[in-house]
Amino acid sequence: MKQITTDNLLQLSDTAAHAARLRANVNFHPELNDPVQRLAIAMEPGTYIRPHRHPHTFELLLPLRGRFIVLNYDDEGTVIRRVVLGEECAVLEMPANTWHSVLSLDHQGVIFEVKQGGYQPIAEQDFMSWAPAEGQPGTQQLIAWYGKANVGDRYPG
Repeated sequence: MKQITTDNLLQLSDTAAHAARLRANVNFHPELNDPVQRLAIAMEPGTYIRPHRHPHTFELLLPLRGRFIVLNYDDEGTVIRRVVLGEECAVLEMPANTWHSVLSLDHQGVIFEVKQGGYQPIAEQDFMSWAPAEGQPGTQQLIAWYGKANVGDRYPG
């Protein structure tokens, strides 16, 4: 039996807080080619999740601790849905090909993610072209925009 204890959540959050990317994960699936990817991801405020999509799979998100803004976009990058997971929404499932980004609002936030596997890195064409790559200039401005973006908005950068 696999489980996540309160102590596990705190340890994972501590690891994320000290990581350069401000996030850390623990996999429930035994190997990367498992047909169902299941993982807990600790995400500190300030971690950058570039807007992306998964063409091959749905994505289910469940907050274990904390709140997360999930933005969905149309193909041009306009926000079409804004959900605060862990506040107004308890579980969110997005179909394959849904453009999205995630913003952690709280320290020690942990989200549980389920996707069809095996693991596939995100291809460059599955990132929004207007969003900077991780580590590039402009990521902090985009993170700040996530927090105030509403349906109908488009990133001005």
